[in-house]
Order: sequence, then C-alpha cells, then structure tokens
Amino acid sequence: MQEAGEPSAGSQDYVGDPRNDAVLISVNGVLTPREDAKVSVFDSGFVLGDGVWEGLRLIDGKIAFLDKHFDRLWDGAKMLRIDIGLTRAGLAARLFEVIEANKMRDGVHIRLMVTRGKKRSPYQDPRLTVGGATIVIIPEWKQPLPQMRARGLKLFTVHVRRTGPAEQDQKLNSHSKLNCVLACIQAMEAGADEGLMLDDRGFVATCNSTHFFIVRKGEVWTSAGGYCLGGITRDAVLRAARRAGVPAFERDFSLFDVYGADEAFCTGTFAGLTPVASVDGRPIGDGAGRAADDASGPVTRRLRALYKALEAEEAQGRAN
Repeated sequence: MQEAGEPSAGSQDYVGDPRNDAVLISVNGVLTPREDAKVSVFDSGFVLGDGVWEGLRLIDGKIAFLDKHFDRLWDGAKMLRIDIGLTRAGLAARLFEVIEANKMRDGVHIRLMVTRGKKRSPYQDPRLTVGGATIVIIPEWKQPLPQMRARGLKLFTVHVRRTGPAEQDQKLNSHSKLNCVLACIQAMEAGADEGLMLDDRGFVATCNSTHFFIVRKGEVWTSAGGYCLGGITRDAVLRAARRAGVPAFERDFSLFDVYGADEAFCTGTFAGLTPVASVDGRPIGDGAGRAADDASGPVTRRLRALYKALEAEEAQGRAN
C-alpha cells in the first residue's frame, strides 16, 4: 500500500486500500492468499511474455463490457495459438467465483492473465509447453487518485514509436509491453505522468498505458486506430458520443492539432476519462469552465457522463 508522501506513479496510481493485503487470487482456479500466489519460473509468461491479458472493472456486482473484453482476449489467444482451456461461460464463472470469495461488489479492478503455460525448458518454441494454459485472476479494490482528475495529466511526447502490424500488431494485448515500458520511463524522466506515443509516420497513436483524445471546436478526435490497442473504453467513448450526437472521429492527426486543442483526455478501464492538462509543457485549452476538483473541460465532462451511463448499461453479472 502506498504510504503518504511517496511520489506518484503517474496515470496508473491509485488510492491505497488495506483490504488488498488479504485478497484472494485465483491461480488456475485455486483461490490463494495474495502472499502465497505463485506461478512457475518456467511459465511462458515469465520466460517470454507469452500470453494475453485484460483489465476489468467491477461495478455494482457486474463487470463492465465483459463480452467485449472476452472478444479481445479470445482474438489474442487465437493469434498466439493459445488454448485458453475454458469456455467463455467457464471463464466468467471463474471470475465471479474469486469476486464473490473476496466479498467484492464495486470499486474493484481485475487483472485477468492467460499465458501459454509451463515449459519443459526456458525456450521460445511453443512445442516445449507442458500442460494447459496458466490463468491468473487478481482482483483489487482500486480507485484512481482524485488529484489526477483535479490537476489533469501531464503528457510528454516520447521518441519510442508505436509499431504497425508489419512489426508487432498493437491490437494484440500481449504480456510483452516493453515498448510501452520504455515510453513510460522516458515520460517519467521528463517529469510527466504518461508518455504520448507517435506512429512511424509521426501521427499521434496513443499513450503508453491509456488512449488519447482531443477536442477541437466541439469535435472529438482520437487516432485512426492502426497503431494502438483496440481499447474497450476508447470504443465505448466513441459509441456513447455518437449515440448522443457528439461528432467523434477516428483520424490521423499530429502534434500541431494537439497543441491547439480546446481539451484533451485519456481513457482506460481503470480510471475512465482523465483530463489532460498539458502536453510537452504546453497547457491544453484556456481552462474555461473547469472546476477546482476537476480539470476536465465541458465536453470531457459530458462524455464522462455518457460513458458512465453506457458502462452501467452494458455491465454483466453472473449468469443464472
């Protein structure tokens, strides 16, 4: 648990909760105390980063956008030729088993990880895997730090680029995140909360752990999508905006457009919509209409409300 006075860990930092010290974790279906939860040093995820994962949000006893998260997880597993070993219904049952064992209902973030499984020897070849996939589910009570919304995120444009599908397709939510980690390190060294990443043509792609949006003259823009993960929250914001008649576009745009934006925000399962206060030291917008406890502009605040309504609408509970 983070102690008072410790430095912020950027956009992914959270309010400490002592309940997490005793949380139960599901390791291949076995509920295990946090301190005892382990996987083999020969596991494919540890040896090679060979696996896929999802971050999920529990809201009033239901998981937001569960079907879409499962779509992405199964697509990633198919690409890597990993047999998850459970049906969607079976994996959902396992999720709710650990949620209920921890007596959780709201304010919970869940990390669901699937790796190829244990290997006979620490080599790359998938044929050296013995047994089935490793499935780990870590649920934690987690709320974003309120000061992140109050002051807004500071972003820094890093030199680490997002690759296209010819290198490693960014739609694959794999355990291997080294390009994002390198971007995060550069942003951290520059005193920023998150790294803004460009594609190999110089257009804005995404951030190192969140998706990025700007608002210009009432229009909402995010990247064209070819160089970023198919974000569940990103998609929900676009759908919610369009349903409400807010013009929202996926398009190529550059730092020229970012620096002149009226508003900017980042999206992710953990924190939803978080305002961006500055990019490369340049303030975003003129600060008009922003509150002391929320640096969001008026369009961002409206989109947050629309997103929260859609999130509640599409949350799914345990099947009867």
